[in-house]
Amino acid sequence: MSVLTRDEAQIRAQLLDVHHYSVDLDLTVGEDTFDSLTAIRFTVRAGQDVTDTFVELKPAQLRSVTLDGQPIDPDGLAENRLPLKNLTPGEHELRVDASMRYSRTGEGMHRFTDPADGESYVYTQLFLDDVQRVFAAFDQPDLKAVFDLTVKAPEGWTVLANGVTEHTGDGVWKAATTPRISTYLAAVAAGPWHSVRTEHRGLPFGIHCRRSLAPYLDADADEILDVTRACFDRYHEKFDEPYPFDSYDQTFVPEFNAGAMENPGLVTFSDEFVFRSAVTDTERQTRAVVVAHEMAHMWFGNVVTLKWWDDIWLNESFAEYMGYQIATEVTRFTDTWTEFGVSRKAWGYDADQRPSTHPVAPEAVDDTASALLNFDGISYAKGASALRQLVAWLGEKDFLAGINTHFARHRFANAALADFIDSLASATDRDVHAWADAWLRTTGVDTLTPRVTPAADGTCALTVDHHGSRPHRIAAGLYDPDLTDEGRLTLRTRLDLDVPLGEPHPIGKRPALLLLNDGDLTYAKVRFDADSFRTVRDHLSGLPDPLTRAIVWNALRDAVRDGELPPTAYLDTARAHLPHETDLALAEAVLAFARVHIADRYLTPEQRPAALATLADLCRDLIRRTEDGDNPGLRLIAVRQFIDVAAHPDTIAAWLADGTVPGGPELDPELRWRVLARLAVLGATDEAAIAAELQRDPSATGHEGAARCRAALPDPDAKRAAWEAMFTDDESADLSNYLFAATAQGFWQPEQADLVRDYVPRYYDAAVAVAARRGPAIARAAGHWAFPAHAVDAGHLSLGQACLSDGDPTPALRRRLVDQLDDLARALRVREG
Repeated sequence: MSVLTRDEAQIRAQLLDVHHYSVDLDLTVGEDTFDSLTAIRFTVRAGQDVTDTFVELKPAQLRSVTLDGQPIDPDGLAENRLPLKNLTPGEHELRVDASMRYSRTGEGMHRFTDPADGESYVYTQLFLDDVQRVFAAFDQPDLKAVFDLTVKAPEGWTVLANGVTEHTGDGVWKAATTPRISTYLAAVAAGPWHSVRTEHRGLPFGIHCRRSLAPYLDADADEILDVTRACFDRYHEKFDEPYPFDSYDQTFVPEFNAGAMENPGLVTFSDEFVFRSAVTDTERQTRAVVVAHEMAHMWFGNVVTLKWWDDIWLNESFAEYMGYQIATEVTRFTDTWTEFGVSRKAWGYDADQRPSTHPVAPEAVDDTASALLNFDGISYAKGASALRQLVAWLGEKDFLAGINTHFARHRFANAALADFIDSLASATDRDVHAWADAWLRTTGVDTLTPRVTPAADGTCALTVDHHGSRPHRIAAGLYDPDLTDEGRLTLRTRLDLDVPLGEPHPIGKRPALLLLNDGDLTYAKVRFDADSFRTVRDHLSGLPDPLTRAIVWNALRDAVRDGELPPTAYLDTARAHLPHETDLALAEAVLAFARVHIADRYLTPEQRPAALATLADLCRDLIRRTEDGDNPGLRLIAVRQFIDVAAHPDTIAAWLADGTVPGGPELDPELRWRVLARLAVLGATDEAAIAAELQRDPSATGHEGAARCRAALPDPDAKRAAWEAMFTDDESADLSNYLFAATAQGFWQPEQADLVRDYVPRYYDAAVAVAARRGPAIARAAGHWAFPAHAVDAGHLSLGQACLSDGDPTPALRRRLVDQLDDLARALRVREG
């Protein structure tokens, strides 16, 4: 499939004004294809010579095309481009009649049949350039147009779209005309949805899911709608531009490739956010943040849209920042920045230290394939961190004034970085352009290290060693022992600093702990002076604020990854302090890093059993500590992690047989599949038990659990079957994106290194081939979930480097492999000490 280049998009935008799309979809013609009839009204601008351009389309069959009533030969379609030749200035109408394929990979029009009840659902995911899988379009963000959509659906289905839909009879649904939006934002979701509807501020609001999830959506409907209404009201307090669409539907859809997508008036979410099993408050918080994030896009992304994909950060960084901030302000989740600091920010730090790093606002994104690679920890977490630093430096009042100027200047149009910075600059005397150059056009992570020097009078002064080039506005926290509570630390003072410092800053008596970036307002790695590091090792759990503890844990994590702190020292610190932790996000992030990175990669196979035993003991402590039911979320985290690190099957097998953990919780479907997967890894279950569990839970999630368990069995035939399902059978069976990921998650296990050793060299050719056959979504899954991350050795690294050099992976797979191999090289360096 041809990709659109930036130069081609600029030429086409200079040539055309696109006014209107009329799209008629027929979803009743079968399970493999649907019919798509598109009429596009557009103008070739005056002053243009007779010229040529093209429209994008990727059909199963192109039946007919007319331009201004004259037929165009359908055989002219080359890959995904249909040439439009000899266009004269003035008005034109293009009509395209095609049959289109449903997707099984979450791209274009995805079709899903629910194994729980046999009901089918379809929905669109048209980002970034997948609209051409559904209807013909001039597919670039700066050719906005008005959309009219009609859908014929099977009897009993409901059709949702960007605007309010009306059933006009005979299965036909018509959506209200949209304002001007980009092609990638058009959206349809159709099926026998279960819906909960309400009204807010005169607009219809709705939440929707597949019928088999109805009880779980109903249980959380009040919480979801309360969050939605609260965020909606707060955005109207902050933004002068009112919400510009005619409704607000949130649809939880199956096998979704992302967390959510901000289609105007019809936000689609992964239906993993409809919780079938017990979850922690952190997981509920994440759902609230995603609701706030997607709603922010209604303004930043949908009202004002990027001109080209180099400015995707203008969408994602802004929504990421606003999602956390708004959720903190208006929901019961008042500490969202702790989870951001310990989880999302780490995602940004990791991405920014790999060879694939790029500026938050890259200057050269040559084509759509390259653009798709930039949806990463930099565009989201680093960009949001940069905006948080900008607000700290600029002040929220001036920041919001600049944002509102931006909305007013570019309403229902497109804008670039320069436009955004000019809007901010109009609201302040500060040099926002210089700030943008330092923060948005550069790569890498700055490092801040404190130096405390004593003076003759017994006081001390602080100097900050600054490795990097960005200016930082930070706070430095000075902590001393709490004289009334042994083991606790108390904040003496918090200093506001601008780094680089002009001269040493007096701090009085040396504190027990000096913590840079206390409050986490900037994006930088921080280190400790020697005295502070001793305090951290002895008193980390005594720090009073969870966000402060998050900064410390992140600093320790960075030090391990950089080879400055032995992995065993991190484990020792976790063993000492995590049993006292109360914050769920911190406990979950520390345990996950200790298991996935330290035990499974940074330590040798000989060291791994001791690490797993340490983590198991730690989890037992947390389980014992929560026996009184005081912190069920923490107990659930500990139970999950205990299952994942269990080296012997007896305890967790007894839990599965009893259907409960002694003292709770009961084993709901998520915990049962988790236990069974671990038993499979340990060779303590079999196909019969997996089949019985699937009969007990025949849901889509159950089928994924069964695929994961079957791939995890330590049996050559099971491994062969899983491998073939992922890499050789897809042309006939079309393993869905979710089932592919589940199978891959089960396949590679550190405990089974000898069993799967021969598959490691086979992986690269197989991944290259499946990525080429099945497209970017499967390429990303093959490069992420199916990568043999457990195989930390120089031979594996050489195989991967050879693939990058000679294997010709697709861009989506190449990016994943570059990142995975850099992580592998880092793990080797950590092991070598």
